[in-house]
Amino acid sequence: MQKTYDPNTLEFIVQEYWEKNKTFKVFENKNKIKYYCLAMLPYPSGKLHMGHVRNYTISDVIARYQRMIGKNVLHPIGWDAFGLPAEEAAIKHNIIPSKWTNTNIKYMKQQLKKLGFSYDWDREITTCDSEYYKWEQWFFKKLYKLNLIYKKTSLINWCPKDKTVLANEQVINGTCWRCQSKIITKIIPQWFIKIKKYAEKLLKDLNLLNQWPKKVIKMQKNWIGKFKGFEIQFELTNTNKKIKTYTTRLDLLFGITYISISPLHDLAKKELNSNEVQNIIKNTYNVNQNYEYSKIQYLGKKISRYAIHPITKKKIPIWITNYINLEYDVNSKISFSGHNKYDWEFSKKYNIKNKFVILKDNNIIPNIDDYPIENTGILFNSYEFNGLNSTVAQKKIFNLLNKKNIIKKKNKYKLQDWGISRQRYWGTPIPVAYHKNNTILIPNKKLPILPPKIKNMSDFKNIKEIYKNWSKITINNISMIKETDTFDTFIESSWYYIRYTAPKYNGMINKKAANYWLPIDQYIGGIEHATMHLIYFRFFHKLLYELNLVNYPEPAKKLLCQGMVLSDAFYYIDNTGKKIWISKENIKIIKNKHGKIKNIISNNIYKIIHAGMIKMSKSKNNGIDPELMIKKYGADTIRLFIMFSAPVTSNIEWNESGVKGMYRFLQKIWTIVYNYIHNVTNLNNNKKKYQIEEIKYILNQTILKVSQDIENRQSFNTAISEIMKFINIFSQIIQNDDNFIKKTINIILKLLYPFTPHFSFILWKKMNNNTIIDYEKWPKYDKKYIIKNNINFIIQVNGKKKDILIIKNNTTQQTILNILYKKSKISSILKIQEIKKIIYIPNKLINLII
Repeated sequence: MQKTYDPNTLEFIVQEYWEKNKTFKVFENKNKIKYYCLAMLPYPSGKLHMGHVRNYTISDVIARYQRMIGKNVLHPIGWDAFGLPAEEAAIKHNIIPSKWTNTNIKYMKQQLKKLGFSYDWDREITTCDSEYYKWEQWFFKKLYKLNLIYKKTSLINWCPKDKTVLANEQVINGTCWRCQSKIITKIIPQWFIKIKKYAEKLLKDLNLLNQWPKKVIKMQKNWIGKFKGFEIQFELTNTNKKIKTYTTRLDLLFGITYISISPLHDLAKKELNSNEVQNIIKNTYNVNQNYEYSKIQYLGKKISRYAIHPITKKKIPIWITNYINLEYDVNSKISFSGHNKYDWEFSKKYNIKNKFVILKDNNIIPNIDDYPIENTGILFNSYEFNGLNSTVAQKKIFNLLNKKNIIKKKNKYKLQDWGISRQRYWGTPIPVAYHKNNTILIPNKKLPILPPKIKNMSDFKNIKEIYKNWSKITINNISMIKETDTFDTFIESSWYYIRYTAPKYNGMINKKAANYWLPIDQYIGGIEHATMHLIYFRFFHKLLYELNLVNYPEPAKKLLCQGMVLSDAFYYIDNTGKKIWISKENIKIIKNKHGKIKNIISNNIYKIIHAGMIKMSKSKNNGIDPELMIKKYGADTIRLFIMFSAPVTSNIEWNESGVKGMYRFLQKIWTIVYNYIHNVTNLNNNKKKYQIEEIKYILNQTILKVSQDIENRQSFNTAISEIMKFINIFSQIIQNDDNFIKKTINIILKLLYPFTPHFSFILWKKMNNNTIIDYEKWPKYDKKYIIKNNINFIIQVNGKKKDILIIKNNTTQQTILNILYKKSKISSILKIQEIKKIIYIPNKLINLII
């Protein structure tokens, strides 16, 4: 055995062994408890970043631990390989998307293997593989036949930079979730899945997810966004037709200033050719995407028709507006400019007179120039309902309109049907064709429908011409034209977890395999996916559950959302005022004695600004290449640092000195094993020494604490800390008891194995005649060593500590009192004072109130 720890040599040997022996290959086994551990699949961008390393190290630690406690563990990996980033990267690098994607997968796969992740590589999937996506084309057809998919001309979110449609979930504060470009609205034909139909189930079944982070549950509740309101029918002037409109504030019925309709409303269709209305469409806002209302460019057009107030019979103007909340499937709403900030701003622009019907605080009548009063309160200017509070008035107004049969209670949801069409090449083709005005599902025998073949970037640049030939298809001897839109790539990532259970199965789902492994026992990924992937993921599972393809209504029992990895970032402002981010490799950083940056030295003519510790990213030029760190310190050192440096849900501040500390710790254990194997008697020359019996207590308590930290608390950093504490104590043992030392070293290696598998693998072989640690069981603690026979028992008088007795564990209250009366520091006090009350906590303290 070499004296110095050399990870670069050793890790490669271990990885070769795992690959050759397929150590982590797994099958269904009814004799074992199954455990499905899954981290969200990566996008093959070209290189792993430290966020990947953290995410996948967490899942690997959990998977290895669960194997050691005897479970049958499925721990797969795959690639979320379709999508816009690959298409854009291909254009940038002049490489066709398929080649770019496959090259990146090959490189990143080797990176994952270098980190020692215990995947069953035989279950690897790639979502751009036609043998994968043919089944989502098949599933699309099934949902279409079940009337869960439809196509309609709709007002959609459009990213002008990415040139594609975005679902509501992909619009963040009015911008594209990917490139942050300001979205615009368009009217185009789109395919939709009826996710709104499942809004109530998605909301209700959050109650089943008691092992998901509360923050994610709250975010999903808010996004699904259930609220209660009223649909009211208003008569229209000069016609027998009526308009259905919506409100959540029935108490404001006498404060109506106009009815607001969307550009897609039937009453707006007659005026859709006007430039005004087309401009409204182009600049339509969904107000629940957190727009700052004072910055909305309000646009509107008054139509010729009026609605008639159901009680006062007064005429109410109707306006086509660009801010009606389409997110809630409301294309007509009652507007109260005195009591709604958006209505108030719109009325201000178009000189619509405000009307107040709720008193201000202290029953003061609002001034006409006051800001809108959005809270509930006491009604005025509301006929017979004057003086009533909003709650009472709403009930009475409802009863009045209900007698007229023109109102009904109706729930609405922020969650709207999922627009799944994307106007991009690199995605799954939608399996339909068109003949005249008919939509035809492409037969199963013609699946998969592949994207057009392109051999080089010249073809890609001429993609419109290629699509002309590609789109021709013959079905039942009839020539048709194929759909050219592709699926939103979130579809691929909504069911991949099931495909892992039987990746080669000739069908979408192998029910037997799926229902053995599902639900996922532990799912791991960033909280940024809470209102996109994690909603789609749950929705797809519910579709499969209703079709009796899976047996459990939710896809994952437990969710862990890891924190980000942060690093120092630096930039300068160029002559155009633009931030230019630079790598810290190109500057010299001077720090003070407290580790704070004191000065930044650079050859750059501009002043370098420290942006602080922010999320590692390519765009900010502050990423740390995992491969360089592995070459420098070894994969196990990186794994150990990333699991030790912060609680798993907190952010990590990257600090190379901390990495060095982990390397020294592993070298210390290596030295202990080397000394044992080579019969070096003194493990450590520190002054403090420990007897074997003392160490047995600490060892068993360490096993218990580490087990609980991994299994129950998922507090991996404190688990590692406990191992470190024990190593410091163990290295100070007095006796050189060969049997005890060997047994203890083996326990240490087992405890470390989930975190440092290569390191533990090699040392285990050295200690145990070439046996393999991968098949060893997790160490069990001996209960008799968990609680010591003798304990320090605290004596208090009137809440103040007076003495400490060393007594046997589980000594009774009466025995302790006998000792106190006969022989203790308070014996003399008890002889002259009466005990009024006794507070006794077994094995901890007794408090005498006198």
